[in-house]
Amino acid sequence: MKLLKYFSLLAMILLSACSSDDDGIATPINETENLTLVQTINANNHEILLYTTTGEIEQGYNEVYLQIKSGDELITNADISWMPIMHMTSMMHSCPNSNVVKSSAKETLYQGYLVFQMASNDDEYWELNFDYSIDGATFTASDKVYVKPAPKKRVAVFMGSDNQKYVLAMVDPRNPQVAVNDMRAGLFKMEDMMNFTSVNNYHIKIDPRMPSMGNHDSPNNQDLYQENGQGFYEGKVSFTMTGYWKINLQVANESGETIKGEAVAGSDEASSLYFEVEF
Repeated sequence: MKLLKYFSLLAMILLSACSSDDDGIATPINETENLTLVQTINANNHEILLYTTTGEIEQGYNEVYLQIKSGDELITNADISWMPIMHMTSMMHSCPNSNVVKSSAKETLYQGYLVFQMASNDDEYWELNFDYSIDGATFTASDKVYVKPAPKKRVAVFMGSDNQKYVLAMVDPRNPQVAVNDMRAGLFKMEDMMNFTSVNNYHIKIDPRMPSMGNHDSPNNQDLYQENGQGFYEGKVSFTMTGYWKINLQVANESGETIKGEAVAGSDEASSLYFEVEF
């Protein structure tokens, strides 16, 4: 009998503990670890929190993360789209950008990329516009975002020999090493001032050189191609020492015709199309 009373009391204690956990407020999950807040946009009694890995948005390719907060609650079921607009002194234009999607294995964190062709300055600025819906209610929000000038060239805007304007942006390596580095780049076609589309099935030739060291090259580089004809272009870039490197580029279309860039040979010490890396 005493043993039965003991087990009954133990069951009541366990039930009480479980009930307390169920009724209590769950500890918030930190889904922005290793991210730094860039800015907060206030609109519609919501806070749109923008994050990057560095706490800055820079000229070129940017992976941007965001959360929407209502009071103390982080929204888990938002449907979000964005449109970046550069307000110049005499015109407006957008830039290549992705859809906004839920981050993998996250509940409150969304992400996408923005490729800013130019930095903000005293007279011209970028504005980031949002359309989003929560539980069937739709909202809009917008605010200026400061785009920092890049210290080295990581994005190029060019007119191809096909009379089409393109944007080419380096995605990786972000932290180059003296090694063979994975390299990724995005190539986009400018359909009009506000719309950009990904370019598929092209070929991006690379030739890294070190101008201060006799313009020497490096071994084991691999040109950039798409996997399955979509997404970013991927390859390998080799750096044999630290310092300033110029990654000379040539872009060839799906027919193999070079539409921009020159080979480094003879009196041509560099291509007119290139990225810069210094580490």
